[in-house]
Amino acid sequence: MQSGDSVFAGSIPALYDRYLGPALFEPYANDLAARVSGFEANNVLETAAGTGRVTRALRRVLPEPAAIVATDLNQAMLDFAVAQPGVARVSWRQADATALPFSDGSFDAVVCQFGVMFFPDKLAGYREALRVLKPGGRFVFNVWGPIAANEFGNATTQALVDLFPDDPPLFLARTPHGYHQLDDIEKLLGEAGFGGVAIEPIEFVSRLPAARDLALGFCQGSPLRNEIETRRPGGLEDVTEQVAAGIAARLGPGPIAGKMLAYVITASR
Repeated sequence: MQSGDSVFAGSIPALYDRYLGPALFEPYANDLAARVSGFEANNVLETAAGTGRVTRALRRVLPEPAAIVATDLNQAMLDFAVAQPGVARVSWRQADATALPFSDGSFDAVVCQFGVMFFPDKLAGYREALRVLKPGGRFVFNVWGPIAANEFGNATTQALVDLFPDDPPLFLARTPHGYHQLDDIEKLLGEAGFGGVAIEPIEFVSRLPAARDLALGFCQGSPLRNEIETRRPGGLEDVTEQVAAGIAARLGPGPIAGKMLAYVITASR
C-alpha cells in the first residue's frame, strides 16, 4: 500500500498484516501472482508492496532466476515485509510509485496490489509504470469495487457511522473503495500511453474467526486508526470494541464471512 510514514508506523503494519492480510489481501495476491507467472517475466517490479503479501506470492510462483524488486513509500511497512519468511532473493527499496528511481525499460512487469487508490497523482503513477516497462511489458494492478459490494468494509463503515453520526470516519469508502470508475481508469491509462487494457471483476469470500478480528484490523491496523483517534483521543480501544459489536450485529460474532469484489486491470506497453 502506497502510504506515508505517519499513516503506517508503530504497531500498524503488524496488525494490518495479521488481521487484514489473510482475509482480504491474500486471495487477490495469489491471483495477481498467477497472472504475472503467465507472462514469463524475468524482471518484476512491485510498487506499493506494503507488508509483502504479493511479494511472497510472486516468489512462490516465479522461477528462481526471476528478479523481484519490491518497493513502497513507507519504510515501516518494508521493514515488516523484509522480516517475513518467503522473501529470499527479493530486492527491497523505498520508493514513490509516482517518481520511480529506475531506468527506462527496466522491467517485464509492474505489479501493484490495491495501491493506486492512494497515489496522489494517478496519471503520474501510470506514466511511471509505463516508463520503466520494457516494450511489450505489462502493468497489472487491482482496485477494490464499491464498498457496498465488499461486506467487511461496509459493515465496519456502518458501525462507525452509528458511533459518529455527525462526523463518521469514512476512510474505507473514500479511499480504498473510492476508485472503481472503470471508464475513467481505462481512459487515464490510455492518456499515460498504454495500449491494450483489460479489466476483469474478481469476487472472493473473505473469512475471519470473529467480528473483533475485523474491528482490530481496520480500527487499529489501517488509516482508520488516525481518523478514530482524531475524533476520540484516548478512545481507540473502546471504539474498537464498539465497532466489533456493530459488525457482530450485522455479520454475527464469528466465524464471519463476507463477499469481496475487486477489479484486476492489465495494461500493455
